[in-house]
Amino acid sequence: MTTQSLKPRQDSTQTQPPPAAAEPYGPIVLRLAPAVRLTDAQLEELCALNPDIRIELNAQGELELMPPAFIFTSNQNSGINRQLGNWAEADNRGLTFDSSGGFTLPNRALRSPDASWVLKSRLAELTDEQKRGFTQICPDFVIELRSSSDRLSLLRRKMDEYIANGARLGWLIDPLELRAHIYRPNTPVETLERPQSLSGEPELPGFTLYLNPIWEPAF
Repeated sequence: MTTQSLKPRQDSTQTQPPPAAAEPYGPIVLRLAPAVRLTDAQLEELCALNPDIRIELNAQGELELMPPAFIFTSNQNSGINRQLGNWAEADNRGLTFDSSGGFTLPNRALRSPDASWVLKSRLAELTDEQKRGFTQICPDFVIELRSSSDRLSLLRRKMDEYIANGARLGWLIDPLELRAHIYRPNTPVETLERPQSLSGEPELPGFTLYLNPIWEPAF
């Protein structure tokens, strides 16, 4: 009688690949065209009626809907705006804006960067009508802070859009991957691994953003 050799039984837990990380859901995209085309006034009214939703409009006329930021990200973003605001007050050449400010870019997209700065000389050129509502101007400098619900690919696309529409400097700060991405016109994107600070030179003389509160949050 012959016997068959028995192979050792493999533990299924060792052969299964680790579960994939959940894909951040990013914005909910609501396609309107060609059925509906919102006027500027209608878009402003829509945003006013839904204050708990961050609403942006992309260049294709699609609404991008995001819930309010988690308090974890909100705290980090508050610190970024405080550092930028302190520098801007001392520098006195421009004004800062937080994530509640909406800018209509030259490509007609409506964007609300997490932090931004615009030269006063450019703001002075706006008419009274242009200053109302979502001002038709692209900030000189923008910061986007990635949250756990943001898709990196969409944020990269948004940063490219800022630069293409006139921003002179942009920082995409990614606490999830501990990286900062630096955007400038006609320059390859520079990626830094967990930098302790970022310098705004030469576009923002004297401005340094310290990132320890981002990499090592308070709670």
